[in-house]
Parts: sequence; structure tokens; C-alpha cells
Amino acid sequence: MPLVIMCGFPCSGKTKRTEQLRLYLEQNTEKKIRVVGDAALGLDRNTVYADSQKEKEVRGALKAEVERKINKDDIVIFDSLNYIKGYRYELFCLIKHTQTPHCLVYCLTSPEVSSAWNLQRDVTEQYSPDILDALVLRFEDPDSRNRWDSPLFTVQPDEPLPFEAISDALLKRKAPPRNQSTQSQPLSSTNFLYELDRVTQDVLTVIFNAQKTSVSGDCITIPGATEKLEVSRNINMAELRKLRRQFISYSKSHPTEDCGQITNMFVQYLNKSLV
Repeated sequence: MPLVIMCGFPCSGKTKRTEQLRLYLEQNTEKKIRVVGDAALGLDRNTVYADSQKEKEVRGALKAEVERKINKDDIVIFDSLNYIKGYRYELFCLIKHTQTPHCLVYCLTSPEVSSAWNLQRDVTEQYSPDILDALVLRFEDPDSRNRWDSPLFTVQPDEPLPFEAISDALLKRKAPPRNQSTQSQPLSSTNFLYELDRVTQDVLTVIFNAQKTSVSGDCITIPGATEKLEVSRNINMAELRKLRRQFISYSKSHPTEDCGQITNMFVQYLNKSLV
């Protein structure tokens, strides 16, 4: 189900907006609303954001929690800074893989407002001035022209959330299409890899043996292939093995569900590569 990514400076009202959105969606949809955020981890913000390695580990833990929560029945709201463009892209790849819509809610404040709101917090929950300034400086603004930041809802401190528009973006939009990097490839259509390895090795053996009696210009018949291999020169085994490795690598990312076509595909590949 859909994912809402909250985004903004520290102390920009993200958690307040998250709660408002959660209540609205619970009252106006039949979905269960799940919230993932920094607060659930019980971490000291200043300790985490002062150490790049710890921060990276926390981001990984939060992303993993989002991935666990996404399912066909619930809406997930991710309440965190989400200030790194590359991280938001990773979340976009996640929703493409799980085939669910998403949107980004950007709580826009000035550094001065965030600093003032930070001082209004309990001392134990405040960001130190240095950490807050560093996070504001590193913040990468979302841009609706980027597909991973779209649809984007930018909300000023004195504006209400566009509840209906957010709900429509989550529930009335289709999920983004999968691409080669996010699709599950049918590699383990149990014997695909085995057949790929076996068939290509058998073809190499046929070619090697045929070359013992053939001359340049001959066509070699490969069992299982409708096309013949055109031999314009003598091909050494090292070159054939290199082409076999290249073909296997390509086939792993562009697999066929019809293993019977592997021989033909390999012969076609060799004919194109050996010109």
C-alpha cells in the first residue's frame, strides 16, 4: 500500500503533520495507518547526527522498517528528515519494487523558525545548535521535476495540509512501472541458469570440434538451433569462452522463460560478434 515520505528541516513540524495526516486517513479511508520514524528507535539525535557512520546505520534501519511495514492493506507514513536526495531515490526504488504509489510532504520552514521551534522543545529532545545548523546546511530540497520527489506537497507552517489531494495521490494513482533494475527476473525458473551454462558450453564444444574439419566460409550446424554459425575465420577457444561469458552475463539480466531458445540466441549472438 502507499507510502508517504515526510521531509523537512529538523523541528519543521513533520511529526505534527504526520499525526494530522494519520487521523485524517484513519477517519476517511478503511486503511490501517502505520507510522515509521526516528522516535520509535529511541535514539539520541545529537549522538547520531554527529557521527556519519551511525547516521548511515539509522537510515538503513529506518528504510528496512519501512520495507517491512509496506503491504497490500496499510498506508505507511515515514516521519524522518529524509533530507538526502539519494536516500529519497532509494525509497522510490523500494515503492517501484513493491508496486505501490507514494507522495512526498515537504514541511517548509526557514532555518530561523526551525531554530526557534527547537528551543521550545524539552531540553532532552533538542538538537544542539551545531547539529541543527549542519543538518540545515546539508539539506537537499525536494524538486517535483524529479520522479522520486513527485507528487510533492509543500506545506508552509501556517497552511493546512491538502488532505484530499494527498489521499487522491495515494489511493487513486497507479503505482510507477517497474524497470529492469527493480523487476524480479525469472532467473530461478528453476533450471534457467543451469540450462544457460550447459547449452552455451555444448555449443562451444560443437564449434571447437567442427573447426577441426571446416575451412573459412563454412557454416557450422549447431544442434538445437535453427540458424547456422557462419565461420569466416578460425576462432580460438579463448575468444569463444570470452564471448560465452559476455552472453551469460547479458542473459542473466535479460532472461527468457523459454529455455529452448537459449541455443538459438547464443548462435545469433556469436554470428553478430564474430564478424
